Amino acid sequence: MKVIVLGAGLVGGPMVMDLATDPQFEVSVADVNKKALLKFNGFPKVQTIEADLSDPSVVTRLVKDQELVLSAVPGFMGFKTLETIIKAGKNVIDIAFFPEDLFELDTLAKENNVTAISDIGVAPGMSNVLIGYADALLDKSTKAITYVGGLPKVREWPYEYKAVFSPVDVIEEYTRPARYIENGKEVIKPALSDPELMNFKNIGTLEAFNSDGLRSLAKTIDAPYMIEKTLRYPGHIDIMRVLRETGFFDKEPIEINGTQVSPLDFTSKLLFPKWKLKEGEEDITIMKVIVEGIKDHKCLRYTWDLYDTYNPQTKVHSMARTTGYTATMAIRMLAAGLYKTKGVSAPEFIGRHPECVSFILDGLKERGVVYSELIEEV
Repeated sequence: MKVIVLGAGLVGGPMVMDLATDPQFEVSVADVNKKALLKFNGFPKVQTIEADLSDPSVVTRLVKDQELVLSAVPGFMGFKTLETIIKAGKNVIDIAFFPEDLFELDTLAKENNVTAISDIGVAPGMSNVLIGYADALLDKSTKAITYVGGLPKVREWPYEYKAVFSPVDVIEEYTRPARYIENGKEVIKPALSDPELMNFKNIGTLEAFNSDGLRSLAKTIDAPYMIEKTLRYPGHIDIMRVLRETGFFDKEPIEINGTQVSPLDFTSKLLFPKWKLKEGEEDITIMKVIVEGIKDHKCLRYTWDLYDTYNPQTKVHSMARTTGYTATMAIRMLAAGLYKTKGVSAPEFIGRHPECVSFILDGLKERGVVYSELIEEV
């Protein structure tokens, strides 16, 4: 079965390598960055293609002879790329995490007889799958909370943070207003708001803040309280708020000595080298998903915990593992014919199918990504 991965970055690369170990797939990978493609030289089963994925005509040509597509392009390219893949009539798994509403492409996908699963990483992604799974088991969901963060194992002043996915998308977490559901209604607050300190096994105290990670859940799950919070080491919130409120994350150009300069572009040039994960530098992914609700007149709470670290044997970073392997298991799920719903699916739709949830969780466990589950009466 032919599958192509669009994007060979921090997450795209490990996804290619994971799929290449599976004898059922013929794997291709495309990226505009020639250097990013060089890491596949030791993988004779992988065909590399240097291509500008921002050009829809190029994407159409690349996916023409493919049976499955995995889109791992940057968020700002994601919606258009997904639209192009759907128009080409190809089933697709997408982890671009674009800001647009994924359901805008639902009618197009159904018209083209396409199964498109978007946002299927770790969070959004597995968090949604688990929330959808619990929601389907309960008679009525009352609460869904996700805490998630990707962090460097070694804390280095001043930021105590490294970007384990696109740094541009990280800054979006600090600037995009956070939407959540309270008393059944949408509430909008600034990103980085409502900080709280939480203790986690193996890592200690972290700070959580509002971020716009709820995404499709706000429309698809009927629960009166739902929120996602991002986790960082204590002190990170204040630093990011200072930068944001001073204007360092603004996109509108300002004049400096007669030259128009975007503050965000300037900040990116300074920040991103300091946020870059070095070769062999270890990272951590930590997530807690909590769903509460009513089942047979009892109040139940489902809790899933994830603590994952960099793998020194494969040299794959944790965020790439937890995000990328979720997506590659979704590719295998489509290849196995376990999920056939046409149109655009949010990950929580997978949660309605217990056999699909078990398939993905089992595959992640085989790859060392383990979710612990606790069900209790409250």
